[in-house]
Amino acid sequence: MPKNRLRIMPLGGAGEVGRNCWVLEYGDDIIVLDMGVMFPESEMLGVDLIVPDPTYLQERKATIHGVLVSHGHEDHIGALPYLLPLLNHPPVYGTKLTLGLIAPKLKEHKLLDRVERREIEPGGKYSIGPFTIEPFHVAHSIPDTVAFGITTPVGLVVYLTDWKFDHTPVDNWPTDVAKMAELGRRKPLVLLTDCVRAESKGVTPSERVIMTAFDSIFAVAQGRIIITTFASNISRVQMVIDVAEAYGRKVVPAGRSMENNVRIAHELGYLRVPDGLLVRPNQMSDYADDEIVVICTGSQGEPMSALARMANRDYPHLQIKEGDTVVVSATPIPGNETSVHKVIDNLYRLGAEVVYGGDSLIHVSGHAAQEELKMALALLRPQFVVPFHGDYRHMAIYRKLALSMGYKPEQVLLPETGTIMEFSQDYGAIVGKGPGGLIYVDGTQIGGDVTNAVLRDRQLLAKDGILMVVVSVDAATGRVVAGPDVVSRGFAHPRQSGDLIEQTRDRLRESLNSMASESGNGSVSSRDVAYLQRKIKDTVSEYLYQRTRRRPMILPVVMEV
Repeated sequence: MPKNRLRIMPLGGAGEVGRNCWVLEYGDDIIVLDMGVMFPESEMLGVDLIVPDPTYLQERKATIHGVLVSHGHEDHIGALPYLLPLLNHPPVYGTKLTLGLIAPKLKEHKLLDRVERREIEPGGKYSIGPFTIEPFHVAHSIPDTVAFGITTPVGLVVYLTDWKFDHTPVDNWPTDVAKMAELGRRKPLVLLTDCVRAESKGVTPSERVIMTAFDSIFAVAQGRIIITTFASNISRVQMVIDVAEAYGRKVVPAGRSMENNVRIAHELGYLRVPDGLLVRPNQMSDYADDEIVVICTGSQGEPMSALARMANRDYPHLQIKEGDTVVVSATPIPGNETSVHKVIDNLYRLGAEVVYGGDSLIHVSGHAAQEELKMALALLRPQFVVPFHGDYRHMAIYRKLALSMGYKPEQVLLPETGTIMEFSQDYGAIVGKGPGGLIYVDGTQIGGDVTNAVLRDRQLLAKDGILMVVVSVDAATGRVVAGPDVVSRGFAHPRQSGDLIEQTRDRLRESLNSMASESGNGSVSSRDVAYLQRKIKDTVSEYLYQRTRRRPMILPVVMEV
């Protein structure tokens, strides 16, 4: 890297929604901004999470001064317990609530004593290596969200992620417009900005508009009210608590992550809860139905979430019945629509009234729409702009917005994950590509065992099933002494497709006998085992495709006896 240039690289979150992670590098000094996860798409079978590719940072882990975290959502903190051990456990900087939500994750992975957590406050100024960090508050759907003004040796960088201009937020702490204007007067070199709502015209409504919708629901509900939202949406939880208090209902947090987050936010003073209002799930039976409101996980149709278990009659403390009102206060993440709709269908089958969808005003986004994005540009007037936290179409639309405000195409850089950009005064360009692949978490394993090849095998198994073909051969002569036996799973039911399996055996016997005849002595000794496996696989695969137009995975097993 040329001297006197700042290198900026997204390890996630550019051209995709999720796993936000940015590297700022000057010389031999690095800071990391956020370290989040992305949830798998439906074809990523068995994958629990996707995390940023740590390869670039692993090669430079001795020079990492710390990880700065903007707020407590999973797409910004979820990868910390998986990646920090690979990077020599650098310190983590965040606001009080954000660090409070990070602590249980580190504890679960036995990292609490190994990772130093350093609290920062909006309005403060912190020196980290050659960088000076100025956190400032921005409005989002979780309290204690901050953006960062970062003074580097080559100029000012503004990191503005997950924000909107909400002038009446639930936590009464709006976006610090004055600080943005002050940073703008310092002529920022680069703005890194959230753009996921670049398609939406106008401005994003205030979080408080949901209060009106909740009030109308509480006013007419005769039975229990069950509200599902993201467990980290502390502002939404606060509104449920406020409305429940007004209508004389007890609030029951349900679901492990919801219960933990409510407890942490309450202990740290970020939830205002009147004494006696919160009730544990096993205490619900002590109250009448019209005295209860449940706030739970499951807004994305997660199979083991509290709401999904309620919909499947598998939740121990609450059985859905007629008279219940279920409010889905979230928008499905792309790819989760089918799961969410299945849960809603099951709730209706059990007799519940379900309130969902954007028209009911029970959910608003925590991200800025077009006019807010324009206002931020007008306030900051950076020399270069890098949109992220959106799919590529969002970034491209944001670029059009910037061009409409007088920016030139070369001033708006559209990176994808792994893109390397370099900046100095009056210079900004994409200069290369680094590692930025998808790293999968399957259970407790990160990367390693789960690769694209493994996922392709899982997809093939899910699509067409598997056939295992077992043949025994004489180790000395290569003569087939037993088999072939065919075992099928996920391809055809044995009782219903016995003829097809038997005909497959017959075709394979013919092929093996043909090989034996070619050898002249009734054996296949002139062929090695690897060749025999390949022949079995090709013969069975070709025959089954001719008969069924399907290609199951064929596993030939040759046993030498």
